[in-house]
Amino acid sequence: MPDDSVVWTPTPDRVARSNLARFMVRAGQQAGRAFTDYDDLYRWSVDQPAAFWATLAEFTNVRFQRLGESVLEDGDKMPGARWFAGSRLNFAENLLKYRDARPAIIFRSESGVRIELSFADLYREVSRVASGLHAVGVGSGDRVAAFMPNHPQTVIAMLATTSLGAIWSSCSPDFGVKSMLDRFGQISPKVLFTADGYIYAGKRIDSLESVAQISRLLEGLEHVVVVPFLNSQPDIRMVDKASHYEDFIADATEINFQSLPFTHPVYVLYSSGTTGVPKCIVHGAGGTLLQHLKEHALHVDLMRNDRLFYFTTCGWMMWNWLVSGLASGATIVLYDGSPMHPDPDSLWQLAEDEGITVFGTSAKFLTTVEKAGHVPMKHHKLTNMRMVLSTGSPLVPESYDFIYQHVKDDVQLCSISGGTDLISCFALGNPLLPVRRGELQSRGLGMAVEIYGEDGKSLPVGSRGELVCTRPFPSMPVGFWNDLDGNRYRAAYFERFPGVWTHGDDAELTSAGGMIIYGRSDAILNPGGVRIGTSEIYRQVEKLDELVESIAIGQQWEDDVRVVLFVVLQPGIKFTGALENKIRDVIRTNASPRHVPTKILAVPDIPRTRSGKLVELAVRAAVCGHAINSEDAIANPESLDYFRDRSELSVN
Repeated sequence: MPDDSVVWTPTPDRVARSNLARFMVRAGQQAGRAFTDYDDLYRWSVDQPAAFWATLAEFTNVRFQRLGESVLEDGDKMPGARWFAGSRLNFAENLLKYRDARPAIIFRSESGVRIELSFADLYREVSRVASGLHAVGVGSGDRVAAFMPNHPQTVIAMLATTSLGAIWSSCSPDFGVKSMLDRFGQISPKVLFTADGYIYAGKRIDSLESVAQISRLLEGLEHVVVVPFLNSQPDIRMVDKASHYEDFIADATEINFQSLPFTHPVYVLYSSGTTGVPKCIVHGAGGTLLQHLKEHALHVDLMRNDRLFYFTTCGWMMWNWLVSGLASGATIVLYDGSPMHPDPDSLWQLAEDEGITVFGTSAKFLTTVEKAGHVPMKHHKLTNMRMVLSTGSPLVPESYDFIYQHVKDDVQLCSISGGTDLISCFALGNPLLPVRRGELQSRGLGMAVEIYGEDGKSLPVGSRGELVCTRPFPSMPVGFWNDLDGNRYRAAYFERFPGVWTHGDDAELTSAGGMIIYGRSDAILNPGGVRIGTSEIYRQVEKLDELVESIAIGQQWEDDVRVVLFVVLQPGIKFTGALENKIRDVIRTNASPRHVPTKILAVPDIPRTRSGKLVELAVRAAVCGHAINSEDAIANPESLDYFRDRSELSVN
């Protein structure tokens, strides 16, 4: 009988022409045997990691300036494994290996601005920015930060930075000053790139006032480079150490790509900040490059004639993932602005106009478009679109129906899942396998993903538990910034199950070889697919004299997660509309609009452990009507009654 869950099946011709099919042949030559199917190839990739990653590097034409003799040392240690010891490369050189007239970047803004750069154009512009950075003393190990919209100059500045061996870090321009300082203040960048502002939902938003504050408060900052976005000649007099972009860059024709170790830091990304200021996650150049090449070439089947788009800000790891598409010679499409402005049609129109072949978005966006009653296939010729990617939160089965009934009936829909911690995916699409409604197609090659129970033992297929990875992979962080002994790094991923990466996802493996992700197993909030740490909200709320304390949870709501904030008021203070607006304003201004709760409610008390820690998981369980296993560990368990049976939070 046919499997009713199958909503897409690759044609034999498409399978035969795929990069993954060609790689399977090449890997078979390496292994001295033929692989019968994807599962066979997957098992080899995790059982023989050195052979797999070496074959992948050759297949994807990684440019090593020197190739060491060893691919993997101490492969039984996690953390502690060493990849490509003795090898040297440059991250930017691999993204700039194509230098022809094909389009490398297409940029579109919600205001209608369009910019196109060829690979040759991109190389020339990167050389000019790299020359400017070199002239002000930026070199290997220095940090360069960006407070930029998703603009070509952001990509150019990143490539220029990493060509010199400096380390890149970026935030979205809608972050408040405090959120930026919580991040950039830890890494002390030497140079900060910023736009004079950005446009969102029809509004022109100035960035220079925030940058002026940051330029005075960031220790070690020597230069601020202002890129014109709102104005052709922005007034930068209020910003310390500032210069205009055109005055900063310098003439150059060639790039002197620095030769660096495989694990040399390339990016600093940030955790959501659940238990304090965000962790600064340091990713290595070689591991990031190799992992992205694997995912693009083999799992997305990315080729030179593809146009790769992902709706993302520069503060989300999907921006880093998108930009790496240049290493495969594909055209990357950047969009800056609201995905719903002026209506739900905007991104679909972009896809039609630019001939996008791989369209990346979030589960929340797809749900929003569906609920708006918009039917893209009625209004657009999405002839070129062959794949839709979705991440940020689990993709519900109904969204599969929406794609195939209202977007395109022959598109490959790939729900993908990974994270900032690994700057890549644990599970994602697969051009050789059918798409099943509600499932991620497969585990990624080279990723030894299993599902563990509470006892730290692997669970059988169909069992729901903790997503773990039991063997090393190249894109594991090289460490956390200022974590010299590695204790914070080990505690983040290896404390629960020693020697095993614990990711914090509630998941199960399916009998078809796919995966179902149910959500986060910790207290991370994910409204609209954006990871938010509760402590980032608390730090803003604590500034208000009217409040004693607060606690935030994520509540499942209309195929998404909404943030609910509970506050305890000072004696004599009433919870009014004016106070609620004040709370929203302080969070929006100092964190970001994404941090603003959907609901804010007053409660008399908040549960804490006997050591004084907030118990967010217990509050979430109480709101959802679930059993609370840890109630005996709560110092004031009676306070949980304030969160039960709240009519304001009814899901009915």
